[in-house]
Amino acid sequence: MKPRHDRPVVLITGAGRRVGAVIARTLHAAGYDLALHYRRSVDDARTLADELEQQRSGSTLLLRAELADIPALPALIEQLLAHYGRLDALVNNASAFYPTPLGTATPQQWNELFASNAQAPFFLSQAAIPALREAHGGIVNLVDIYAERPLAEHPLYCMAKAALAAMTRSLALDLGPHIRVNGIAPGAVMWPSDGKPYADQQAMLARTPLQRAGAPDDVAGAVLWLLRDATFVTGQIIHIDGGRTLSV
Repeated sequence: MKPRHDRPVVLITGAGRRVGAVIARTLHAAGYDLALHYRRSVDDARTLADELEQQRSGSTLLLRAELADIPALPALIEQLLAHYGRLDALVNNASAFYPTPLGTATPQQWNELFASNAQAPFFLSQAAIPALREAHGGIVNLVDIYAERPLAEHPLYCMAKAALAAMTRSLALDLGPHIRVNGIAPGAVMWPSDGKPYADQQAMLARTPLQRAGAPDDVAGAVLWLLRDATFVTGQIIHIDGGRTLSV
């Protein structure tokens, strides 16, 4: 492991695009250097890294991995430590999302949805424990309000996110006092990449007390708060949903 890096380092999974990229920009602007994990979004990840390198040279490391490959996860942490010599935070952001209506769900879908949303966050967190403990660091898991209020025709996704919520609380219990573990449960902050019908969007916003969608910046700001400022917070899942979980 090379000498300890001067600035705090955070590993973000699924960092190349969408909310993950916004989290990366927010933490980078706050002084964190980054390990940017990606699977297929190589062009997006490289573009993001180039953008951030122009702002601060030597501040990013690109890491490609298939998170469903459990034996590869410790190697991901080892590669990061070989480069930076430290790890201060882990943001488990990568996620698969698609419907699995009852009567059509398959074991392959089960494995894929649980792999990204529950299995990989657990085993990656486990591999990161020694480095995070040394840094008195933190873990933030991107959960979902659907872990508590299930979305119709998405049972496997909702089950996997519920497992991630339980993992957040369990790890917080087991890893204190040296590592804090929290989660964020977003509501409507970015519509699915394959689109969402306008009528469905409006119906969802009508059930939201703030009467609007959020933005990825809302999620990223909460991640930064949990990692940098919330030094007496662990085992909590913060709802970034405009109050939607209050409505029926």
